[in-house]
Amino acid sequence: MRLARLCQFCIQTLPEAGPDIASAEGWQGDDAPLFGFVVSFSSGSRIWVQATGGLAPGAKADDSDIPVTGPAPEPVPLPTLFDNAGKISPERAEAYPTAVLTNAGNTEIAEVYGYNQRPAQSAAHPGVGIIFHNGARAYLPVVHTAQPGQDRGRQRFRPQSEF
Repeated sequence: MRLARLCQFCIQTLPEAGPDIASAEGWQGDDAPLFGFVVSFSSGSRIWVQATGGLAPGAKADDSDIPVTGPAPEPVPLPTLFDNAGKISPERAEAYPTAVLTNAGNTEIAEVYGYNQRPAQSAAHPGVGIIFHNGARAYLPVVHTAQPGQDRGRQRFRPQSEF
């Protein structure tokens, strides 16, 4: 699955399958990445996600995006998104969409993981990784966070401790 189609899949799937996700839309603006989207949670908090990735082994950028399918990932329970005060941490902002995309039943996806959920590997930034059945990979780092009513700010990869 190429990045343009992956972003459309995320924009459609996240609010449909994530009860605490109010909407997802393309990231617009002068400094928006080529591929990215904004997720708005039911609390009004938001995250901005950039999509990058690597092609399947042997694939070229101008090859057709032909789906390769296999078993969809096994469903997992949706984790709690909000703390008792209704706030989201970067860790929960990573775990929740990871579970929603895992549970989507997409047969092109072999595995979905949170950057900080991998054993013995810590990540500098929250994000979601996807491995496809064709060997391609996608990386969805959280670039910005915002509390309800806030703008995303200008510093990239500096998530608020709660939002």
